[in-house]
Amino acid sequence: MKIVADTNIPFLKGVLEPYAEVVYMDGRSINREAMMDADAIVIRTRTRCCEETLSGTKVKMIASATIGTDHIDLQWCHENGIEVRNAEGCNAGAVANYIFSAMYAVTSRRAIKMEDAVLGIVGVGNVGRKVEHMARTLGLKVLLNDPPRAALEGEEGFVDIDTLLSEATIISIHVPLDNTTQGMCNDAFFEKMRPGTIFINASRGEVVDEAALLRARPKLGALVLDTWCNEPNVSQILIDACDIATPHIAGYSYQGKQNGTAMAVQAIARHFGFKDLEFFSPAMEDALMPKVINVKGKTQGEIAAAVQYNYPIFTDDFLFRVNPSNFEKLRSEYNYRREFYFEP
Repeated sequence: MKIVADTNIPFLKGVLEPYAEVVYMDGRSINREAMMDADAIVIRTRTRCCEETLSGTKVKMIASATIGTDHIDLQWCHENGIEVRNAEGCNAGAVANYIFSAMYAVTSRRAIKMEDAVLGIVGVGNVGRKVEHMARTLGLKVLLNDPPRAALEGEEGFVDIDTLLSEATIISIHVPLDNTTQGMCNDAFFEKMRPGTIFINASRGEVVDEAALLRARPKLGALVLDTWCNEPNVSQILIDACDIATPHIAGYSYQGKQNGTAMAVQAIARHFGFKDLEFFSPAMEDALMPKVINVKGKTQGEIAAAVQYNYPIFTDDFLFRVNPSNFEKLRSEYNYRREFYFEP
């Protein structure tokens, strides 16, 4: 059998070779021709999977080592007998780390007191819940908005979007990209936000109307973006408008990549009966395991220093600003960071 895999998926080379012929390619180059005689593909978000690319191929299994599935036509795959598995929740910890590194970076730079902050989390899935847990460990006031989840879990603990926008001083977006969320952060969205609000998006670029965001920029206290419309060809004007701008690397931790690859390999193993790989997990050195940051009795400055020591986010911002055209190179050659978590 044959498997085509994105060459930029870490910890993967050598794992599937005892069971199949494995061809590694850049994710953007994995097209219909490349998939034609493949039984399975292991991909990231850079490979589009739809009727145009899959029709007539042998592919029966798609394993994506990422959380999102907006690069895959799930309905078409289901109707045509192609199993799809994504790595749901694999990098939730890494994205949450990104949010708090950005949060402490911009509040320190602007002398904003975190103890007065109200964090509004839009989208309360794996990442949103992780952000919520870390925020509550810090003692922050948190507002949650996620209508589908509220309908399933009950309204208690959730607020409507208008309440969140009018009360939050920091807003972090964690929704999946679909027909209901595309362009949701539009003029009406930003108009309802209070002046001085810090806006952070590390979900998908297309959930934000970038023209509306630029119009709203003067009222924002700070702007942090990790995801963009038209990646990798992102707007220079929008980069310049940001306090922190990074090339879609919020989830790039050792643990996040380890989890994503493990989940993709396990999915392939279960589908094709590779018993020895059903519980596969890449080895991780002790020195790269998550770092505990004890926050009890710590000042904002002390917490900020500890967070920046573990993830100095302005380094990623600087490297991106130097040459935004290196968007894909910065991602593929990224030096994965160690995760951290807060302990009360």
